[in-house]
Amino acid sequence: MQTVTQIPHDVSYLDYKGKYKGIFSWIFSTDHKRISLLYLYSMLTMFTVGVLLGLAMKLELIAPGKTIMDPQTYNAVFTVHGVIMIFMIVIPGLPAVFGNFMLPIMIGAKDVAFPKVNLLSWYFYVLGAILVISSVLFGNGTPDTGWTFYAPYSFKTGTNLLPAIFGAFILGFSSILTGLNFIVTIHRMRAPGMTWMKMPLFPWSLYGTAWIQLLATPVIGITLVLVALERIFGIGVFDPTLGGDPVLYQHLFWIYSHPAVYVMILPAMGAISEIIPTFSQKHIFGYRAIIASTLAIAFVGYFVWGHHMFTSGMSGTAQYTFSILTFLVAIPSAIKVFNWISTMHKASINPEIPFLWAVTFIFVFMIGGLSGLVLGALATDVYVHDTAFVVAHFHFIVFGGVGFSFFGAIHYWFPKMFGRMYDKVWAKVGWAFFTIGFLTLYSPMFYLGMLGMPRRYYDYLPEFHAANILSSLGSWVMTFGLLIVVINLFRSVKIGAIAEINPWNGKTLEWTVPSPPPVENFEEIPVYGEKDGPYEY
Repeated sequence: MQTVTQIPHDVSYLDYKGKYKGIFSWIFSTDHKRISLLYLYSMLTMFTVGVLLGLAMKLELIAPGKTIMDPQTYNAVFTVHGVIMIFMIVIPGLPAVFGNFMLPIMIGAKDVAFPKVNLLSWYFYVLGAILVISSVLFGNGTPDTGWTFYAPYSFKTGTNLLPAIFGAFILGFSSILTGLNFIVTIHRMRAPGMTWMKMPLFPWSLYGTAWIQLLATPVIGITLVLVALERIFGIGVFDPTLGGDPVLYQHLFWIYSHPAVYVMILPAMGAISEIIPTFSQKHIFGYRAIIASTLAIAFVGYFVWGHHMFTSGMSGTAQYTFSILTFLVAIPSAIKVFNWISTMHKASINPEIPFLWAVTFIFVFMIGGLSGLVLGALATDVYVHDTAFVVAHFHFIVFGGVGFSFFGAIHYWFPKMFGRMYDKVWAKVGWAFFTIGFLTLYSPMFYLGMLGMPRRYYDYLPEFHAANILSSLGSWVMTFGLLIVVINLFRSVKIGAIAEINPWNGKTLEWTVPSPPPVENFEEIPVYGEKDGPYEY
């Protein structure tokens, strides 16, 4: 008869001595909280590489002509920068880190539904990252196609593209497994009495995201396999000289990659929907409306991919349809913004650092969203398509949205995750520098795009010089703020003041367990009563 080891409830997940020792107690752990930190540290490593590549690009663009690299190197740098930031940071970011850590606790479960599959998803993430980096270090040169791997570049280039493609393919498996795990966990493991309409909004955002991960990711996986087969065997799916269609690749790529934008932004919105009511000490305004808007974004997001292709030669009917759908998907996003602002109206606001990141997210996201309507309108998109305007919009939505929300979430849940408090003064200094730097870095790109500066260009005309200098200076300020934030958090893990169980007076279940949480989260599974809800104040 097999004996079951009883884990003391007062032992935190950070201190638990299990079957393995040292680093093996982490990389073989099936505890969702430890897997969350494995993702966090892995992503921070890749994020560092991505930031350094981004700084190199901005340094090259600080003046016309060659500054620090030649044109081929520049093409390689923005390709690897994009692949790292999209496939390894912003897509898995909030679900893999905070979804893994907080989802089971917030719904009253002891772990995710499939702990071993959860660990496997991290292994896939690491393997995919290694393959992408290997494409830089070995072979016939760094990939230079851009992160979109557009045909015909993707099968005509002589660079080392196959490892990067297979790396992105494997990263897709990691995303699928995470989505599957979250769907089953939410359906089957909610605490007794926690109905769908009592579930906190962050799990709701993960639920909508998980369906996108599960249904849309296989499309990009199949597409990347076809590109690989095209390179190896010349099968002629995308190669027009063999009867293929390069525009077909664009359709297949964006059928996944536009829903992927919502994989990035929905969990970010979910985290903001937790932070705003907590620091407003108020019930969230329009709880059901936020849920409905989350599911609407997830659903409509499947039907708007064509707005990336208005200049690709599609019919007028298709252009009008995709343009209208693009404007429609803005409505549920606006609902969330109105609900967040309404929650803060006449509230007793406590302006702690997570709240500052949250309101900055709203500001940056609104700029990104409104500039997106310029790209969704046919007449203006033709003018600014493939200009620096698109780069500005993309970074305001993706890096601004996900980045500000991620830092808001890490400051919000840091006391719970590590049982320590960070230095609030340095946290605010880092936030201020990061925000000023971000706006200085990307805002001039709107102006450059309206002037007509193309994106992804190694060189530019003299009339674009002043705005590029300002943008490059902004990258240094933002990176300085980023360093302050990261160093402050890392120091606080070891020397920060001991955190209380509920330092923010939050009302969701994670604030009822010790800080840091025990291995199995709850000594007894909580039971939700009729009057219990996610935000009762």
